[in-house]
Amino acid sequence: MGMLLENGAESMERMFGLDLQLLFDSGLTLLAVFVLFLVASNFLFNPVRKMLDGRKKRIEEDLTNAQNEKDAAEKMRAEYEAKIKDTDKEVERILADARKKALDQEMKIVADAREEAAGIIKRAQDEALLEKKKVADEMKQEMIAVASLMAGKVVAGNIDTTIQDSLIEDTLKEIGDSTWLS
Repeated sequence: MGMLLENGAESMERMFGLDLQLLFDSGLTLLAVFVLFLVASNFLFNPVRKMLDGRKKRIEEDLTNAQNEKDAAEKMRAEYEAKIKDTDKEVERILADARKKALDQEMKIVADAREEAAGIIKRAQDEALLEKKKVADEMKQEMIAVASLMAGKVVAGNIDTTIQDSLIEDTLKEIGDSTWLS
């Protein structure tokens, strides 16, 4: 049992004892961890950092581009709204011009119609006047024929002048003064 205790104590001593072997093993482990950290840093951490930095820059660029495009879209929308307002004003102006032209055309058509109606009325009046003259000429012709007939009767019957004057007066009264005046 004594040996067991010696071996067990020695192993206990070794486990907790700071000897040169433990310090060397600990230094070698620390050196290996440091080298592993440097290797991992160069091959793993730095590429991941670069990738994350690149992604961060791309995201920032995308956000900047999106903001620029949004600003450009807002500007274009404002321009289009202004153009739409201008278009509405232009439509109103065109409609007002069309209404004015239509009114002018209407007034011209009415004036032409009145002028044509006045011409028709004047021609009708001229025709009526010509018809009156024609009727008056026909009446004169009939009076001449009646007077000739009466003269023939006077000559045939040797009527005296008083009877002849009374016949002429009676004929003129029958025909009336209004026939000669119209």
